[in-house]
Amino acid sequence: QVQLVDSGGGLAQPGGSLRLSCAASRSIFSIYAMGWYRQAPGKQRELVAFITTGGSTKYADSVKDRFTISSDNDKNTMYLQMNSLNAEDTAVYYCNKYPPRGSWGQGTQVTVSS
Repeated sequence: QVQLVDSGGGLAQPGGSLRLSCAASRSIFSIYAMGWYRQAPGKQRELVAFITTGGSTKYADSVKDRFTISSDNDKNTMYLQMNSLNAEDTAVYYCNKYPPRGSWGQGTQVTVSS
């Protein structure tokens, strides 16, 4: 079973940027569509963005034009570039296949606060 490790979270100021990484234990991004998800306190986990094996992308309306999902098959790593962050982006972010299946990783905490 592939292992996914999320990293790159932290504290950012409103309007700031962060880049999340999802490192896979083996090559999967050319096999599966992958997604970034997030779960804010007291809320359901939601899809943020996904990328297909062909490189097509789709975003939740709340992050469109601010976030960019990408993948590097050579590095077995997927990224989420997050710009113009706001308080509503505060959540634990996870990567998983799209649609999600299997176990979830530990996620990476993103906190947007001044």
